[in-house]
Amino acid sequence: MKISRKQQTQRRHARIRRKFQGTSERPRLSVFRSNLHIYAQIIDDTEHCTLASASTLEADLNTSTKKSATKDLSAQVGKLIAERAIQRGIKQVVFDRGGNLYHGRVAALAEAAREAGLDF
Repeated sequence: MKISRKQQTQRRHARIRRKFQGTSERPRLSVFRSNLHIYAQIIDDTEHCTLASASTLEADLNTSTKKSATKDLSAQVGKLIAERAIQRGIKQVVFDRGGNLYHGRVAALAEAAREAGLDF
């Protein structure tokens, strides 16, 4: 029986999430990637709340390109989530790639967040 790509991603995400969780001192930067968009949230797992979020659906981002799924837009989301986190006093996070490979759009988001000041 063949396992679909989505099921493989879900299994990888569950395996990753067993190893760490976000705390109030070091929350979790969670990334969700769909075919069209990319979403990032900073989550405190002990309080069960989202502290900051950003996505390609926001009007602030430059969506003049026809495709939403690009590395450039992912980098803009990474920069935006880092700015919002720093405004809330969050400097260190734990990176949760959401079961996706650290490649392409996910890597672009992570690198942009690092350059903007987040430490992980």
